[in-house]
Amino acid sequence: MNAPVNPKKLIKGATGDWEVIVGMEIHAQVTSQAKLFSGASTAFGGDPNSHVSLVDAAMPGMLPVINEECVRQAIRTGLGLKAEINLKSTFDRKNYFYPDLPQGYQISQYKSPIVGEGEVIVDVPESGETITVRIERLHLEQDAGKSIHDLHPTMSFVDLNRSGVALMEIVSKPDIRSSDEARAYVTKLRTILRYLGTCDGDMDKGNLRADVNVSVRRPGEPLGTRCEIKNVNSIRFIGQAIEVEARRQIGILEDGGTIDQETRLFDPGKGETRSMRSKEEAHDYRYFPDPDLLPLEFDQAYVDDLAQHLPELPDAKKARFMGDYGLSAYDASVLVAERASADYFEEATKGRDGKAAANWIINELFGRLNKEGKDISSSPVSAAQIGAIIDLIGENVISGKIAKDLFEIVFTEGGDPRQIVEARGMKQVTDTGAIEKAIDEVIASNPDKVEQAKAKPTLLGWFVGQVMKQTGGKANPQAVNELLKSKLGIE
Repeated sequence: MNAPVNPKKLIKGATGDWEVIVGMEIHAQVTSQAKLFSGASTAFGGDPNSHVSLVDAAMPGMLPVINEECVRQAIRTGLGLKAEINLKSTFDRKNYFYPDLPQGYQISQYKSPIVGEGEVIVDVPESGETITVRIERLHLEQDAGKSIHDLHPTMSFVDLNRSGVALMEIVSKPDIRSSDEARAYVTKLRTILRYLGTCDGDMDKGNLRADVNVSVRRPGEPLGTRCEIKNVNSIRFIGQAIEVEARRQIGILEDGGTIDQETRLFDPGKGETRSMRSKEEAHDYRYFPDPDLLPLEFDQAYVDDLAQHLPELPDAKKARFMGDYGLSAYDASVLVAERASADYFEEATKGRDGKAAANWIINELFGRLNKEGKDISSSPVSAAQIGAIIDLIGENVISGKIAKDLFEIVFTEGGDPRQIVEARGMKQVTDTGAIEKAIDEVIASNPDKVEQAKAKPTLLGWFVGQVMKQTGGKANPQAVNELLKSKLGIE
């Protein structure tokens, strides 16, 4: 049975509306010091072919040996995706020829993967919806090497440093209905992997890449023929590739053509997808069980022990932040998007108002870091410094306006906020006598405005601004408001 279609997600074609259907295969590089079947290093950026063992180079007689750390990381990821963990799985050979695949096959998992069905709950900021993307499976496989074509006019070079590095292929069901949902799904999945520490999610290094399956159909009709867009390595490009490919397919179908199932590449420069090869089916790869590897078996106690030591994951943390600190769903989502941001918030909130801390971190700190192209890990303002600024406001030592000036000083120069306020005379004026003097001066200088304010109380704001200017922004705004109301006779 088809679920009702949200009309906002439909793409308008020349002959009516179309629905885009997206499923994804995410390849996430496992966080591990050694490769999946050899002891060679997985470090990024070594000299070409410097992290290659005899196994990775497929020398005759070399036998693969499973790396237990990669198995642990795959199980932990499965648990983080609320997925079924298969206590017995098998490795298969997937046969295809490629110059940077020395064995002539890839060791992967076909019929019996290590992780079965799970799900990811995704908040989609653009629509305000929450969707569930079902996970079909997660399996372990080895990465291929890298062909480099731009170092020589007539030859290609092969770097096998990546060859044999462990990948988790996370396959979703075709549950995604827009480019916004696709971007939100990859963002959430990446967050979960980073919380678990099973993949660093660094897309610039190719440690997380997506194969995006796109098809279109008239609402309510059966699924159309899909095309797979290979190796998209940025969340922004994933969104663009889906939009471009969906429109390409709609154009063909509306002209009376048919979609060929094929593998395509996305060219972000030209904003188009182009054909790479006709799509292989499973039988084209001639899968068969790898004769060099026994089935992978572990018991439930092993899984339970790993489950017990998982960190608090984003969904649970978001719920706790909303419950414990009274945060809105939006603020909690922003803070838990990175584990480091969530930790920073908890540190800054110790014994303080959670909403005030969230407000300062999201609006002031994140805004400023964004401008500087920095992230929370390289923030020049510590959680303790933000906490001190919040305390100074709460104690009425400084006003909100002075606090922003203080934050700017701490961001650019560093230092203890309390000492800065003392040394630079930034304390707000709470002495009503001094404030009254400033108010009297403003009133005396603007008799016409005084009359207007009595008739139109909204003019009070103008007077507050003038008094603040007169006191160099140091007057306590609350005191100014109250005194002005009584002086001007405004209720």
